[in-house]
Amino acid sequence: MERKTLATIIALAMLALGAQIMVWVFLPHDQAPQFVGPPRSDYTLATFTLDALDDAGKLSFSVTGPRLAHKEDDGSVYLTTPDYVMVDNSGNLWKGKSDSAWVNKDGTIMKLEGKVDMHRIPTATVDPLQLLTTDLTVTTTPKDKTTPKDAGPKDKPATEPKPKQTTMETAALATIIDPNHIAHGVGMKANLEGLKDLEFFSDVHWIAQPKSHANTTQ
Repeated sequence: MERKTLATIIALAMLALGAQIMVWVFLPHDQAPQFVGPPRSDYTLATFTLDALDDAGKLSFSVTGPRLAHKEDDGSVYLTTPDYVMVDNSGNLWKGKSDSAWVNKDGTIMKLEGKVDMHRIPTATVDPLQLLTTDLTVTTTPKDKTTPKDAGPKDKPATEPKPKQTTMETAALATIIDPNHIAHGVGMKANLEGLKDLEFFSDVHWIAQPKSHANTTQ
């Protein structure tokens, strides 16, 4: 009697174990991701210089730095502690630096990450200007090719194609300093061309500097 009971218990245990194994085999399992971490770089450069040209073949911006990583998935590049030079539509040079930067494949979007310090180089026609902020996105809209000068009906005047537009935007505190003014606010959007269409989003302060102080800063 005891042997029969023991055999029954063993048989039930084997059935339960078999059922558990069958459940584990046929139950769908979540697949672990094949790769965890940042996108892979297909190549890196040390002590590099990167020049980006616009549609007309003119210099749009130039970047130098100690390290560049090119991402194979989207063609973008990641830059470490870059120094850069940007050129506006009037040919004025803007020099600056940031903690790091990301540039898309076409060179139309540059995200300056961390602390950003930009200077417009003064000339005979423009004053010096400084922009201090963090996490600044610079977007360049290519020159409009849809309305060439010789296009359109004869009864309509010829129109010039729109020049490229380079805008800068940040959600962080931004400070702009020129010889006559100091302005700052939280969140900013502006056109690189002389900071036209300048807009601060909140907490705006505007200070006019005395002429004596302005003269000493030039």
